[in-house]
Amino acid sequence: MIKLVVVFCFLALFALSYADIQADKLFELLKSKRSRDSDVPNTWAILDEATHEYSPVYVAPQDGLSQLDKISALPGQPAGVDINQYSGYVTVNPTAGRALFYYLVESPTDSATKPLVLWLNGGPGCSSLIGAFSELGPFRTNSDGKTLFMNDYAWSNVANMLFLESPAGVGFSYSNTTSDYDHSGDKNTAADAYVFLVNWLERFPQYKTRDFYITGESYAGHYVPQLAYTILLNNKKTNQTTINIKGIAIGNAWIDDNTNLKGLYDHWWTHALNSDETHDGIQKYCNFTGGSLSLMCRNVTDKAWDEIGDIDLYNIYAPICLTPNQRNTSIIPGSINNFDPCWQYILEFYLNDSMVQNALHVKPTSWDLCSDVITSWNDSAVTILPIIKYLIENGQRLWVFSGDIDGRVPITSSRYSINALDLPIETAWRPWYLNKEVGGYLEGYKGLLLITVRGAGHTVPSYQPERALALFSSFLGGILPPSS
Repeated sequence: MIKLVVVFCFLALFALSYADIQADKLFELLKSKRSRDSDVPNTWAILDEATHEYSPVYVAPQDGLSQLDKISALPGQPAGVDINQYSGYVTVNPTAGRALFYYLVESPTDSATKPLVLWLNGGPGCSSLIGAFSELGPFRTNSDGKTLFMNDYAWSNVANMLFLESPAGVGFSYSNTTSDYDHSGDKNTAADAYVFLVNWLERFPQYKTRDFYITGESYAGHYVPQLAYTILLNNKKTNQTTINIKGIAIGNAWIDDNTNLKGLYDHWWTHALNSDETHDGIQKYCNFTGGSLSLMCRNVTDKAWDEIGDIDLYNIYAPICLTPNQRNTSIIPGSINNFDPCWQYILEFYLNDSMVQNALHVKPTSWDLCSDVITSWNDSAVTILPIIKYLIENGQRLWVFSGDIDGRVPITSSRYSINALDLPIETAWRPWYLNKEVGGYLEGYKGLLLITVRGAGHTVPSYQPERALALFSSFLGGILPPSS
């Protein structure tokens, strides 16, 4: 396995105040890949379809369970809101007692005609309720941690949105066999997510024939393509539920270790976070494509972290949270256009409320944004590029989107990764517009679109919700955003 240049002086990771925890989990994984006596195996490979045998997955009776999962209302949600919400557990392994938690928001208008879209947050080991309640869901939490306000740019405006906490041990998802947590990794995560979908579609059979898309961000650059690949492979082998997958969209996605690392440091230098001297040293001493690790490279990358200072690396121009444990006792309505830098603490407070957990139909749980019971990740592919090639060859729509002021998995990383695919360019680099302003930039390749969102950080819908919805709507429609 290629050795990673990832001894970043990891104390520096935690010097960045109140940063995005899901991307911190990603860099903890990268550190473990380099520091273990034996590397985390790159066990993911494209299988020979002709020899791959399908083993029927577990399917439990699901009749009537969807109505039991219906949410009458979430505590603190605005009065007069009429949307269909469902949540509950789907068992994926009855022997181990392993069950995954989901949250479904149906579109408030014409839901029967709209596609089903799965959203996955990254980590690895972080909750997709981050996406539901701080990014693209119908509600966000007010600063009191008890009430919600509407997201006018929720993705459920144009699709039926399904949020999955995966794997077991994340959020409300659990296993009665705690040793399951020690076997977490890319392969088991994709396998369980596939079993979840097969069972969930039995519970909600009206979605069986719908167009289906998978979206996500950060380490979901692994989750999303791997699950899409698993679905396509099993669709060709099974007489069980055929999942009508049409495409994937991944944001600020970690898809190739070496090109992503190179892009990380280039982004820091081009955005004035590092000195010329440090950047020159990284160029001289660090061989990302070869994966070599030298003392000089280690020293200069440590210096790069030191030079950044105390900022939110996930949006390099955003304010940091200075009052993490202080909530307003009175209800101060939030604004969809002003993202609260202390959102993590507010969301934890809300989802740990017993009334909220009761409304979500979950057993009492100490909910956290990222899992503390998953302490290791047993397999992580060095690159997802072969899977992306497979998806393109099998006719899947594939968009890679990027907030352009994310310093953790930056646009430069995505560009280097896509360039490694060596795809023909079909649409030249150009701006796209929303409300007569540049919303970002795009470049179309044969089978793949790279698109940026101007002024967005690592969690694109958090910082630019209107632009994110415009991008998502274009993705579902299979059309490029307007050029003027």
